[in-house]
Amino acid sequence: MNITALVVAAGRGTRAGDGIPKQYRALYGAPVLRHTLRALLANGDITAVVTVIHPDDLSLYQNAAAPLGDPRLQAPVMGGNSRSQSVANGLAACDGDVVLIHDGARPLLPPDALTRLVARMQTAKAAFLAVPVNDALWHGNGDQADRAQSRENLWRAQTPQAFDLNLIRAAHANSPEPMADDVAVARAAGIAVEIVMGDENNLKITRAADFALAEKIMGQNMDVRTGNGFDVHKFGPGDQVTLNGVSIPHSHGLVGHSDADVGMHAITDAIFGALAEGDIGQWFPPSDPQWKGAASDIFLRKAIERAGARGFTITHLDCTLVCEHPKIGPHAAAMRAALAEITGLDPDRISVKATTSEQLGFTGRGEGIAALATATLVKI
Repeated sequence: MNITALVVAAGRGTRAGDGIPKQYRALYGAPVLRHTLRALLANGDITAVVTVIHPDDLSLYQNAAAPLGDPRLQAPVMGGNSRSQSVANGLAACDGDVVLIHDGARPLLPPDALTRLVARMQTAKAAFLAVPVNDALWHGNGDQADRAQSRENLWRAQTPQAFDLNLIRAAHANSPEPMADDVAVARAAGIAVEIVMGDENNLKITRAADFALAEKIMGQNMDVRTGNGFDVHKFGPGDQVTLNGVSIPHSHGLVGHSDADVGMHAITDAIFGALAEGDIGQWFPPSDPQWKGAASDIFLRKAIERAGARGFTITHLDCTLVCEHPKIGPHAAAMRAALAEITGLDPDRISVKATTSEQLGFTGRGEGIAALATATLVKI
């Protein structure tokens, strides 16, 4: 059974307050949508993920998705003027037997709930996650209670909602009007839909206050890791150095098997250290000729990919460069921007600073540059 996850993320999220759409706002150091995508990608039965986005949000989407580095992420699809049209556009781009339609602003999807839903689709044509209504229900007349409503057999729908791909595609094509959700579309087409127990923590972020609630839920089972990195490169022939992705004119170059970006190497080692997955030399041996002269962002992107594969979000990076020359301060902002582009972090979560060794040691004698780095990783 080939399963495609279809993530609907084309909305504007105006009820969540001003600013960029809610699915791209920061939640524990990463965009909401990145958490959503990671939760789906953590399930090995999902063979592809298609995301429907607003045409104005392409750069926001790339910032959210690119650091995940998962080949199952397909090119985004542009949404329509309504949710139903956006879903229809997404369904047209899906392949396989089953599609899981999921809200882009529902980042706390528990693995067990997703596993239950996928298992049900071995026999069902349609199923969705839901939780039973436990509270008393009342009809209101303005701000006055009018009459009680029985809660028996009532469920609160969640996502993902899973369907035989061909059936739900046809149901959307024949749907006469916008409906509450995709279960409603399926039922209008006469498709039997089964209920699968969801999870109270499977929160959809709708209002501004939901961000605090989501962070509280995430914090209940948080795994926080810190890693340190250290690297040294000596000066040699050349007229520039590359530090944290930025080329700086200098009287010498740095000597190394790759581009000798000492700052980025230290950051990469810090991430590998937090994961307890060795160091940069183990992943990219200097004895291997394919890495000769290689750009160091290749190494950093691999560390980021490994963090994502392990379910971790990188929340903060701190890099200290130790040298007498060149002067780092005028280039620190550019370095933070370069690292932000590679990692997907906001620049205010990346620190680049410099110090001298007061003319002591090899850095004090101007023989090279050292770098120290710390990386903080969080798994929800």
